Amino acid sequence: MKHFVLAVVLFGFAVPALARQPNSYQVTGVLSEVSDDLIVVAKGKENFEIARTADTKLTGDIQKGSKVTVRYRMTAASIEASAAKPSKNKK
Repeated sequence: MKHFVLAVVLFGFAVPALARQPNSYQVTGVLSEVSDDLIVVAKGKENFEIARTADTKLTGDIQKGSKVTVRYRMTAASIEASAAKPSKNKK
């Protein structure tokens, strides 16, 4: 019985590690703004504002005007749903 309980507890810790991760994306451009919690990459006429955390891995010295490649994942900040419209397909 002890082994079963131990297996259940260990499985409980492993489940979060199995959670799906969203696709990762990348953008390469010129660093137009940098701070401890935000970086802005200019690519053409678009600016990509990307959050930066303590877990963000950094290779090299980043400064405003540097060419950078940033890999990122999208995270929903909020979601609003409305009622789905009924289907007009009748069989």
